[in-house]
Amino acid sequence: MSDDYIYAVARIRARELTLLSRQDIDQLMACRSYEECLRQLKDKGWDDSGSGEAMLSHEEEKTWAFLRELTEDPVLFRVLFAPTEYNNLKAAIKSVVTGQEPVDVFLPGGEIPPETLLRCVRESDFSALPPAMAEAADTAYKALLQEQDGQRCDVILDRACLGDILAAAKESKNETLIGYAELLAATTDIKIAVRACRTEKTKAFLEEALAPCGTLDVSALADAACRGQEELFAFLESTPYGEAAEHLRASNSAFEKWCDDRIMALIREQKTNPFTVGPLLAYALARRSEIGVVRIILSGKLNQLPDEMIRERLRDMYV
Repeated sequence: MSDDYIYAVARIRARELTLLSRQDIDQLMACRSYEECLRQLKDKGWDDSGSGEAMLSHEEEKTWAFLRELTEDPVLFRVLFAPTEYNNLKAAIKSVVTGQEPVDVFLPGGEIPPETLLRCVRESDFSALPPAMAEAADTAYKALLQEQDGQRCDVILDRACLGDILAAAKESKNETLIGYAELLAATTDIKIAVRACRTEKTKAFLEEALAPCGTLDVSALADAACRGQEELFAFLESTPYGEAAEHLRASNSAFEKWCDDRIMALIREQKTNPFTVGPLLAYALARRSEIGVVRIILSGKLNQLPDEMIRERLRDMYV
């Protein structure tokens, strides 16, 4: 038992009281317009930035600033920020190779400044990046520059991103970080396999795209995907992710919701844990999910979608 995180977790518990509940989400859904939703969120303490997207961006920034007040744990931020940083690396590579100025292509929140990524790509020198990221960046850059293969560029970086998250979580020796990284890698591999199956990608493509993880045999997953969709679903039913097949048969959005709800179920276990970094991860993911749910509602209201269509896309809430 460690007391390193007792103070941080106490502050997390206080901040969790401001998270949106299912009742809050129902109230947002009851709003008659996009503008009424924004007013409702403002009343709940969300930033009044004049537009929904600006409000959501500000809330994301508040989350990362709060976590940095609580800890300097590099592993936690590596797990959380790797997707942002690899996305920004993709944007930097594509901007440099195409000769286009990178306007509104970088996501906020990463530890590595976009300017650093751009400089690395322009100089073809990735030594300023973490070793695994540097190796993937060099391979992806050459794939786009020499082969004009944008999809392979993305595949290389996506797999490296998952590998980075899995390695960081393993380094932490924290069960929650490890469980989250494993679930994220496995569900992402399933998504890749399903898309590859439906577009008739080769076994070689899948072998390069799938990230090895502990709870899913990616070689068998690739074999099943190459044999057809029903073979793939049958394989999934023999794994710890058997429910995935049922949701994939329903729709892609049903599967995406199932993936997010599995993560929410995992992090809810941290509500009674005061002694590790787990509750910090749980809060960060709860906030990310909350902001995602609000984005779905705002988008639906703005586009005047039926409430039923919006509701079927909503995720479980942390509180």
